[in-house]
Amino acid sequence: MGAKICGITDKEAAKCAVENGAKAVGFVFAKSKRKISPEDAKEIIKELPENIWKVGVFVNESKKKIDEITNISGINVIQLHGDESNEFASQFTLPVIKAFSIQSEEDLKAVQAFECDYVLLDSPREIYHGGNGKTFDWTMLKDYDFKGKKVILAGGLDADNIKEALEMVQPDLVDVSSGVETDGKKDFKKIRDFLSIVNLDKQ
Repeated sequence: MGAKICGITDKEAAKCAVENGAKAVGFVFAKSKRKISPEDAKEIIKELPENIWKVGVFVNESKKKIDEITNISGINVIQLHGDESNEFASQFTLPVIKAFSIQSEEDLKAVQAFECDYVLLDSPREIYHGGNGKTFDWTMLKDYDFKGKKVILAGGLDADNIKEALEMVQPDLVDVSSGVETDGKKDFKKIRDFLSIVNLDKQ
């Protein structure tokens, strides 16, 4: 069990996340209010510990562009948050997280069929492909067989509902962005509160 703080745009938020026990930090390179340039991400990443996952979030981007951003920024995990195929995801040497919007059990069957180590289960898409701050029906996930894949739970998580989410879904990792923000900016108190619950659960 661990947590990823996504939508990082500055060194202070990244430092707060890492110092309070986050396993991963996420940088959004797709269209988003949290979008960051590869160069700015690089400046943050070079100050982070080696063992932290530095996740780059992409939506329907070309492999060439992903490789270019990876080389500039120094991310070490690729998150595909669009309509990318199995074949596309298999081209990368870095670990791949494939995100899925979950509305029904049919969506879960698509998750089962995808060949990657990590799957991220998110709420249905809105304007952006993620970070919309809304949950989905977690009861669908209870005791579901994901065929050995590591499950990352996202979508509307915050300090108020994370304990319930952990108990019901028992994911390998949880992913939060808007749930640790105030007025669209990372809120250090919310980051600390969220991570303290996650880290208490894994003891």
